[in-house]
Amino acid sequence: MGQTADNYRRIRESLPPEVSLVVAAKGRRLEELRDVVRAGARLLGENYVQEAERHYSELGDVARQVQWHLIGHLQRNKVSRALSLFDRFQSVDSARLARAISERAVKPVPVLIEINIAGESSKHGIPPEAAQELVALAGGLANLRVEGLMTMEPYMEDPEGARPYFRRMRRLFEEIKAADVENVEMKTLSMGMSNSYRVAIEEGANMVRVGTAIFGPR
Repeated sequence: MGQTADNYRRIRESLPPEVSLVVAAKGRRLEELRDVVRAGARLLGENYVQEAERHYSELGDVARQVQWHLIGHLQRNKVSRALSLFDRFQSVDSARLARAISERAVKPVPVLIEINIAGESSKHGIPPEAAQELVALAGGLANLRVEGLMTMEPYMEDPEGARPYFRRMRRLFEEIKAADVENVEMKTLSMGMSNSYRVAIEEGANMVRVGTAIFGPR
């Protein structure tokens, strides 16, 4: 299976057992995805509905061996297509999107609320100060199951630079968890990518999203 499988196993074995590893599949070849699933990957993260549809279709039986997570921005006009593919939505970032998913789903869908922790105009997600309101609203929708928070930190060459953002996310996560919002189970904090996942875990992440460190540069 080669280097991809070796990289996946090395990273998976380095993580604490309670930390989930989502393999970021954006822009990857089918053979790379087959290799990583054969190596044991069970969570695939996709940024785009159209690419996920192609991967799912062309992977055949391999596609049904994994959970599919949407980790990119979802447009409301693609919600129905996304619901036919994804097991979990990590990037719910508005009340309108939350309602659209709930209205079109036929059973409760696990979701994370995406936070724009650094306030970057280039990134999606809601401001931290709006998080609790959206969590409560989403928790009140019939076909959503809010399970935690997700963020994309600012990219920095030195991952230590991301530590303050991860720390803020952990505090926010704990504040919302302590608020004990009805119909919400705050159990997942998804943060940290290829260059920063180790720091994210130190600051409380229990789910990381890794692509380049597994597959190499696109």
